[in-house]
Amino acid sequence: MKKDESEMTKAEIIERDIRKKYHKKLFTPFAKAINEYELLQPGDKVAVCMSGGKDSFLMAKLFQELQNHRRFPFELKFLVMDPGYKEENRRSIEENAALMDIPIEIFESDIFDSVVNVDNGSCYLCARMRRGYLYDHARRAGCNKIALGHHYDDVIETILMGMLYGGQIQSMMPKLHSTNFEGMELIRPMYLIREDDIKRWRDENELHFLQCACKFSDTMLLNDPNEPVTSKRMEVKELIAELKKDNPFVEANIFRSVENVNIDTVIAYKKNGVRHRFTDNY
Repeated sequence: MKKDESEMTKAEIIERDIRKKYHKKLFTPFAKAINEYELLQPGDKVAVCMSGGKDSFLMAKLFQELQNHRRFPFELKFLVMDPGYKEENRRSIEENAALMDIPIEIFESDIFDSVVNVDNGSCYLCARMRRGYLYDHARRAGCNKIALGHHYDDVIETILMGMLYGGQIQSMMPKLHSTNFEGMELIRPMYLIREDDIKRWRDENELHFLQCACKFSDTMLLNDPNEPVTSKRMEVKELIAELKKDNPFVEANIFRSVENVNIDTVIAYKKNGVRHRFTDNY
């Protein structure tokens, strides 16, 4: 007998919506990325790394739904690293996890204190340190993979940022072998999911997540449209939105550009850290 919505918990409503209302926009591209990029194999133990934001919380629910399909056995561990959050920010993560029925495990680090005196590149250093801690804790927990919540819009913004600000063409890969933790792999199962669909899921479910709760931005909630956010990524996001007004296919074209690289028309490229020029074999 089906429950009336008034009898359902918040977690049950969210799970129902992922199976029905948001199946095409969220679960289908999630499953497609896992299949197309071969992100999961039987027997994997995946550390689902949760920052407290909308993307990682959705990723956790999508993984739970995938596990319910029981196509093949794999294990999940939902990891939250506390790098020095304020008490209210950590409490927000814990409350959202309880509300959404996600059995998180929180471990602590001192990353915020370690990067507080870094003048430039503190976000980059913080991200690298976070990943190292996550790999280490996941491996200690018996996991062979960590999953991060980067989505389609992150991918195309990264491609464009590399070109405009880094003078290089590179992509955010759907999976990577760790260079420092042998046998460990990073996967990005949200790779094909659009950010607008994630926001729609969040807002229609009246959910509130952290954006960046570090000591530098000191921001707690993502849902305020008047919140001032300035970064190179935001500049690129706005540029893509402007380009889309004249060319509705611009996002897909950026994404496909790194799938259709013609080496015969490239002046130079790097392979395994070695630089090759077209004159080498001209």
